[in-house]
Amino acid sequence: MYAAPFEYHRASSVQEAVGLLQRYGDDAKLLAGGHSLLPVLKLRLSTIGHLIDIRRIEGLSGIREAGGEIVIGAATSHAALQHSQLLQQKLPILAEAAAQIGDPAVRNLGTIGGSLAHADPAADLPAVILALGSELRVEGPDGSRTIAADDCFTGLFSTALRPGEILTEIRVPVPTARTGTAYEKHAHPASGFAVVGIAAVLTAGTGNTIAQARIAVTGVGTAATRAGKAETMLMGQTPTPDLLQLAASKVPDGIAARGDLYAPPEFRAQLARVHAERALLRAWQRMR
Repeated sequence: MYAAPFEYHRASSVQEAVGLLQRYGDDAKLLAGGHSLLPVLKLRLSTIGHLIDIRRIEGLSGIREAGGEIVIGAATSHAALQHSQLLQQKLPILAEAAAQIGDPAVRNLGTIGGSLAHADPAADLPAVILALGSELRVEGPDGSRTIAADDCFTGLFSTALRPGEILTEIRVPVPTARTGTAYEKHAHPASGFAVVGIAAVLTAGTGNTIAQARIAVTGVGTAATRAGKAETMLMGQTPTPDLLQLAASKVPDGIAARGDLYAPPEFRAQLARVHAERALLRAWQRMR
């Protein structure tokens, strides 16, 4: 099936794209990688009058280190994340998660900004961005602003971005010494999306205690979210396999698990416990 007719615009700058969004409002959509938008248009689950292509805007892609942060352009592909030597050295969890997205065709076209702005409840990167304590830079009709990742994902396919705003870059603080990270995922056998995905970041304090723990979950609820109860249980404690297992058992607490033909809510919650334990164990090993 073919998409309904629309007018194509190729934006040469972020400001031009913002202006087009402001002019056409709800009748316009942005094209980055297109792996989520194009199937919807081709199946005519949605129709638009204007498609705004932002893929070739100069400066909207790339990965660099600046001021103690890793700065990632929103149009950076998943494949670029996967193969980035800078990420492999400084943020291995991000390269690790990107390598598990879809297949090579998806990774070569899909973008980190598209994934975060689309906020699919089964996407991998929102959980990783949450666990890393990142910030999202956006541009809109009223100028630029920063959104903390903790405040970004508000519900099913819903974010804190306002109408007319474009996500331009993601800023991730470089983890301190003795920080261990890991991403564990149970992928859907057909789509590759996360039935459950767990991102764990553990930072050592005095001795072998955990000074900071951040655990984020995707695939279980309607949006990526932090596992606050499990994080609190680990803070200030000396990790052991038994403690990590106990904390992992609390990861689904407070999340209203979704259900479908592949995984009913109870199964999703159990998968979250199992993969959380694996992620925490690997993060602990890397922290040491």
